[in-house]
Amino acid sequence: MSRAPYAADPATTRGREFEQHFHGTRGPRSAFQRDRDRIIHSIAFRRLAGKTQVFVAPDGDHYRVRLTHSLEVAQIGRVIARELGLDEDLTEALCLSHDLGHPPFGHPGEEALDESLIQRGGFDHNEHALRTVMRVENPYCDARGLNLTWETLEGLAKHNGPVTQPGWALAELDAAFPLELTRWPSLEAQVAALADDIAYDNHDIDDGLRAGYLELDQLLELDFIADLWRSVEQRFPHATRDQQLRELVRTQIGVMVNDLLATTRENLKGITSIAQVRGAGCALASFSPDMARRERRLKTFMYANLYHHDAQLRTAQGARSVIAKLYAAYDQDPSLMTPGWCETLPDAEPERARHIADFIAGMTDHYAMTQYSDIFGERPEGLRNV
Repeated sequence: MSRAPYAADPATTRGREFEQHFHGTRGPRSAFQRDRDRIIHSIAFRRLAGKTQVFVAPDGDHYRVRLTHSLEVAQIGRVIARELGLDEDLTEALCLSHDLGHPPFGHPGEEALDESLIQRGGFDHNEHALRTVMRVENPYCDARGLNLTWETLEGLAKHNGPVTQPGWALAELDAAFPLELTRWPSLEAQVAALADDIAYDNHDIDDGLRAGYLELDQLLELDFIADLWRSVEQRFPHATRDQQLRELVRTQIGVMVNDLLATTRENLKGITSIAQVRGAGCALASFSPDMARRERRLKTFMYANLYHHDAQLRTAQGARSVIAKLYAAYDQDPSLMTPGWCETLPDAEPERARHIADFIAGMTDHYAMTQYSDIFGERPEGLRNV
């Protein structure tokens, strides 16, 4: 499909924070293809294989982690981008990198870091994703960070919409390389955000059912899920229950994607440039009002029955304790950090505290538990919930 007039164009990128010369040795790739590849080859991306999605350090091989979730988001995002004539490489780069800022143990780990930095500006995983690709990861001889294009950084900063009150991390980065925070981002960024919603709304159901935290009868209390389930049973009456459940998840994803495509195409009538997208004053990639209501109901259901399940809350409490104790230990004795991190610890605050948080945020679940064991002489308890 040809590029739509409202799509981001790598040929007209606003460039990178630091100028780099490739000397023709890195292959015939567009600027956005380079961004995607830099993300895939980064250490932060590899570490997503060991970071919590829903379940902490799961014993089973079939549960999702941040890495597999990000790959699934990218698959959905690419499909939508292709159908709308958007730049698939930029969309994929944003989908793959949107969770790079997550610390170990997911949201409980984030809450503990935020509390530890409460006097130093706090911690936000979305802003830390940008900090990771712009300042923390430094593989290049001639640039800081991954040195991604302006369009990719803009999408990371604003994939959930304009930012009117940035936290300290985003404010610092925006001051160094202005990202027009109060304007709407590209359609590629808007699509990446919705692909994330579609992926975790449905795949978390799959994992919740697998773990036994959710029951089919609970799901069928949602009328739109019940309707889809009846259609699955009618189409595949002889399939196993496991196959039918997986078909239910696939069908729901397809329904949400088709609704997004139809609604977004309608919203884009009369839009002929990316400048109009950024100046539209609202998101142009969206669900229909009916689908948006369904999606909100589904999220409410998932919080009540999965994310706030008693076993999940107990695990979250243990995870917060591990991160809080690690931060306190490194703050009291920085030599406990690995040499590269200890040697570069700033003397002044708030830079010192934020450096420690950068170190912890990069950890996998397993590494955080190992560090805890090494420091406190005991294995943290209660951190395996499936």
